[in-house]
Amino acid sequence: MNSKNNTVMKRLKAIPNHIKWPTFIVGFILFFGLLGYLVILFGGSLVVDEQDLLLDSTTTIETQEGEVIASLYHENRNLIAIEDVPDHVENAFIAIEDRRFYEHAGVDFKSAFRAVFKDIIAMSKVEGASTITQQVSKNLFLSNDKTWMRKTKEVMAAIYLERNFSKEKILELYLNQMYFGRGVYGIETASQLFFSKPATELSVSEGALLAGMAKAPNGYSPIDHPEKALTRRNIVLKAMDDAGMMSTKKRVQEQGKTLGLNVKKQTENPSVDSYVDLVMKEAAEEYQLSINELKRGGYRIVVNMDEAVQQIAYEQFKNDDYFPGNTTGVQGAFVMMDQSNGEIVAAIGGRDYQLGELNRVTVKRQPGSTMKPIAVYAPAMMKGNYQPYSLIPDQKIERNGYTATNYDDQYDGAVSIYEALVESKNAPAVWLLDQIGIPYAKDYLEKMDITLPDDGLAIALGGLEQGLTPLDMVKSYRTFAHDGKIIETNSIDRIYNQENDLIFQAEPSGKTVFNRQVAWNITEILQETVANGTASKGEYANALAGKTGSTQHPYVEGKNKDAWFVGYTPQYVSALWMGYDKSDANHYLTGGSEYPTELTKKILSELDKQVSLQTTFKQPDNVEDVPRPINLPESITAKADYTFGGLSLVKGRLSWSDAEDDRVVYHIYQENEEGIDKRIGVVKDGNEFIIDNMSLLRSERYYVVPYDPLTKVEGKKSNTVELTL
Repeated sequence: MNSKNNTVMKRLKAIPNHIKWPTFIVGFILFFGLLGYLVILFGGSLVVDEQDLLLDSTTTIETQEGEVIASLYHENRNLIAIEDVPDHVENAFIAIEDRRFYEHAGVDFKSAFRAVFKDIIAMSKVEGASTITQQVSKNLFLSNDKTWMRKTKEVMAAIYLERNFSKEKILELYLNQMYFGRGVYGIETASQLFFSKPATELSVSEGALLAGMAKAPNGYSPIDHPEKALTRRNIVLKAMDDAGMMSTKKRVQEQGKTLGLNVKKQTENPSVDSYVDLVMKEAAEEYQLSINELKRGGYRIVVNMDEAVQQIAYEQFKNDDYFPGNTTGVQGAFVMMDQSNGEIVAAIGGRDYQLGELNRVTVKRQPGSTMKPIAVYAPAMMKGNYQPYSLIPDQKIERNGYTATNYDDQYDGAVSIYEALVESKNAPAVWLLDQIGIPYAKDYLEKMDITLPDDGLAIALGGLEQGLTPLDMVKSYRTFAHDGKIIETNSIDRIYNQENDLIFQAEPSGKTVFNRQVAWNITEILQETVANGTASKGEYANALAGKTGSTQHPYVEGKNKDAWFVGYTPQYVSALWMGYDKSDANHYLTGGSEYPTELTKKILSELDKQVSLQTTFKQPDNVEDVPRPINLPESITAKADYTFGGLSLVKGRLSWSDAEDDRVVYHIYQENEEGIDKRIGVVKDGNEFIIDNMSLLRSERYYVVPYDPLTKVEGKKSNTVELTL
């Protein structure tokens, strides 16, 4: 072994020095050159994160009519496929940025050597010579600092891209990732901004203008620096001519054109912010699309917002007259749903709401008396033994330490369900909830997707531990507007992905909560509530049913914390809440539910000017009508005289003052001094009664009592009259 080593050493020593050292140096250079090449070749995989090749794309939110109401993005970019980019636009960028793009393998070594030479002379990094591929690498994977290590990584990444992707894909990335100033990325979005048209329609001069901005988008902005932009565009056109991409004649023609700007107006519309927030929440909860995903995923979301309703509600919410408070800062929330399909057509999350703030449409509040129809009266009528004119006690009630009183502390002893709801009496509602049972009532609330931790009678009056949102109220009241059926609410109709494939379509499901008769009963009663009850404040000429609600302030006696109106027309269901975001002694409402009631009617009235709203509710088939209450007369004046004729020559005749309501029935009584007065007749039509068979030489006394055939209750009797033969 030693002899062989000695032989090799002797042979090496025998090589002349003038041959040995050059060979060694060449070998050294080749070895490290190969090593460096391998590092660059395979090091690109360490620099390139292919996830970064997935460019952020803007998500648009648009109406059913195609009107874009909002855009969500990290970088405002609309992607375009390379095959959709006109050839002359591609040529403009290649001519000015990397004329040998289709010839090199990611790095243009000729330009690179020239740049390195200048850097060495200047002893600093002064010249780029980056290819389009290198620019893509730098912008997607690296920082902008000018260092040798960064440049090395740039080369690594560029070679990696060239080995793994086509030139077309690299150029597509380049055109889409480029920044054009004013928060705009990619040629598609830039084309829309500067020329108000898609990139597919860009002319030669327009494409050259955009290509000229690549070097300095702010410095060559055609909006801020039109002269510089024009000069730069013409330089690009000259470069295209020099590269043989167009004739000199064509170049001169294009250079003679103006900038041709048609800048798209980017106007903000704060009126839609509440709705957009609702859309983002729904996208996350129903479709698992996070806000971050929306801002990068390039989705197209078609929503159910009605621009007319949204704008009207937004404008009306600016009126301070509708928001009574002891100090500034009274807030409100409004939501309106198309009752036929559950589509949310408008949402106001607060006065002067801005995206990202508290959206009060989804905040739980104490609903007050708006709970009575859904938690007490409709469930009670489903039992069958309670009807609109069933009488229930109207008196102060105490159960297990809980006391319910009417808001005015006035009681009638007994009252119909109809009247109790119209006048929003508290004690009868609590009594009835106690009768039907809290678990029974909560079962119906569960059917309306309302789950309460509460187990007390305060449920009847909306005294809830957590409260309900305006969305909850709209959803539940829809059962009365639509034959007793509930439906899922939705602000989003459908969602498309970047490729414009439909990925989600709203298909709201419905289910029956109340039967049609009960739903119609409540509708009839709540129409009366709007016409003559607690919701009579304000003016609205068409069909409207609804219920008011308010809650007492916990720290200021006699003042309100929350005020509500939840109502529906034949087309829409709406809920409006107002109050302060925080409840303390220094923040309380100075008015009650009449304010949200009046504001809702104002919104509907303004909408009716644009879209004719229906004047009546259509009574469902096979459903009995619910008559309006009968008001018995407070006093009746009776008279008595005689009439002649018939088998009895002399007859008695009673007459009395007639009631305004011709549905009033009259009971005729004969007094009995020794026992119970005897009812001797019933008059259903008219104000006269004939008494046959009068006793001779005897005096008889009579009186008249009005009778309500709906509640089966008698009113106050008339004066007593006497007849003597």
